Amino acid sequence: MSKKNQVRPIHLVKGLPNIIARIPAVYKSVLAGRKKNENQSMATLVEDLVVEHSGRPAIHYLDKTLTYAELNSEANKVAHYLQLQGVQRGDVVALLMHNRADYFINFLAIAKVGACTALLNHTQSGKVLAHSINLVSPVAAIIGEESMSQFDAVRADIFIPEDKIYTVPDDLGATDVAEMPAHYANLIALSAGQSDANLESSKLITRSDHLCYIYTSGTTGMPKAAITSHDRFCGALASVNVIMNLNKNDVFYLALPLYHATGLLACWGSVLAIGASVAVRRKFSASEFWDDVDKYQATIFGYVGEMCRYLLNQPPKHSDGRHTLKKMFGNGLRPGIWGEFKERFKVPTVLEFYGSSEGNSRFVNFFNIDNTIGIGVATLVTYDRDKEGVVKGADGFLIPVADGEPGLLLGEITSKNPFMGYTQGDKTEKAILRDVFKNGDAWYDSGDLLKHVGCAHYQFVDRLGDTFRWKGENVSTTQVENILSGHPCVADCVVYGVEIPGTNGKAGMAAITPKDGQEIPLKELFDYASKNLPAYAVPVFLRHKDDVDTTGTFKYKKSDLKKESYGVTTCPDPTYVVLPKTKEYVALTEALQADIDGGKCAF
Repeated sequence: MSKKNQVRPIHLVKGLPNIIARIPAVYKSVLAGRKKNENQSMATLVEDLVVEHSGRPAIHYLDKTLTYAELNSEANKVAHYLQLQGVQRGDVVALLMHNRADYFINFLAIAKVGACTALLNHTQSGKVLAHSINLVSPVAAIIGEESMSQFDAVRADIFIPEDKIYTVPDDLGATDVAEMPAHYANLIALSAGQSDANLESSKLITRSDHLCYIYTSGTTGMPKAAITSHDRFCGALASVNVIMNLNKNDVFYLALPLYHATGLLACWGSVLAIGASVAVRRKFSASEFWDDVDKYQATIFGYVGEMCRYLLNQPPKHSDGRHTLKKMFGNGLRPGIWGEFKERFKVPTVLEFYGSSEGNSRFVNFFNIDNTIGIGVATLVTYDRDKEGVVKGADGFLIPVADGEPGLLLGEITSKNPFMGYTQGDKTEKAILRDVFKNGDAWYDSGDLLKHVGCAHYQFVDRLGDTFRWKGENVSTTQVENILSGHPCVADCVVYGVEIPGTNGKAGMAAITPKDGQEIPLKELFDYASKNLPAYAVPVFLRHKDDVDTTGTFKYKKSDLKKESYGVTTCPDPTYVVLPKTKEYVALTEALQADIDGGKCAF
């Protein structure tokens, strides 16, 4: 590893002001740990906030503002109604809604009842959406009006009583409330007359109760539901307060999807930790981002690396760098654009972090050092990428990597550092490595390669296995393969990620073997994929293969396909691409590849 890329003690010295500023938050975190209340939950946490910050703004959305008292009051009305309808502690309620103030209200309401929210990904549709719902057996569903059509498409395939399917009218005014479909119960109208007092039953919720299920692609095909308890949420609040060091006057601009842990739990959690406010946007817009920052006087925003690249791709303006932002918090900011972003937009503090919904290893850039996921305690072991497996020594145990070399991140599972796992026991067990360094130990397999860059700081290297990241989302290759293989023309299908110069993550590429030697029906296959997959999971490239090479154990030789990528000169088979803002695959030519590689196609 070159010295240029190393983190040295002088970098830590420069970052000391960031650490010193956090001393009060650290003290508060330590006190919170000592005063841990087993009956603390998200519900009681918000109720305590109302006592202290009743009239302060909690949520900004469009031109509306909800105070903490109003947020709590509206959530109580919904919670009382759900309780009257039989929803109780330990039940699961599915929530399918785009970003808006009602998302927070309904999520909080479900938590107040003691039920667990299944945070459905609103970009899912078809078989994937139906699977996600049935996986957790909800007793009720709350569907935003804007998501009714995709829910209706799978309604016959799910197992929720018809009278327990509710809708929340879209506050963008798409439909008059009086005209809501008869096959949905209007939750807002039904709960309007309920009490706005706190529920007595909320006091019975314990930290071990499940707060929500967050769906992760993982490496097993269809989405898995990762478990988040009230304990994990409440315990994390003190940590995120230390990380972000907010005060009650901060405004957190949030355009990340609320069905993700980063947006709902980490970003909003940091707001709740101190009684600040969140300004939530329906969907990220690069062209309107800075206008929103100015409108809400935002002081921090949540990001994924792709958002930062979109902002950099906007035409330069004289106003670049003139804003109220002091910090940014998120992950996936690539070293290739890190410096350019900070220089152009003058955001002084980048709180890059590493973590996952279910994982037990976390890193954060406390010292504000460029191009690093930050400081943390990591155990990295040797991984053979060609054989796609960990390497064992002569003693049968795994081998730690040499300092500065990429290695597979493992998180030791202990009582103080648990792995909650998934709703499916077999999926939980598959994510655990046992007898790693000694007989009887257990470690969470992150599936990610990291490397140490000095002074307990690390860099993210790559994601392993059958998952790659595109457009800020994890894409399961097995899931995409299963969906595409359901098309009548497809005999076999292999999906993997390939790098496009100048973009974050890896774009999906599918090697398709058609049945009976026929041609791939390009438009038909694109429409089929778009109907059954989230937009980010639809393969960008298709490759026509007459047959697929497999190993002796019938595993696809993806490593060879990845090396050949999509290049006209490196890929021996006919290749097709769907360009941005188009809806059909076209043949990839040398000229088109030059445009893609040269950044002219704006993926």
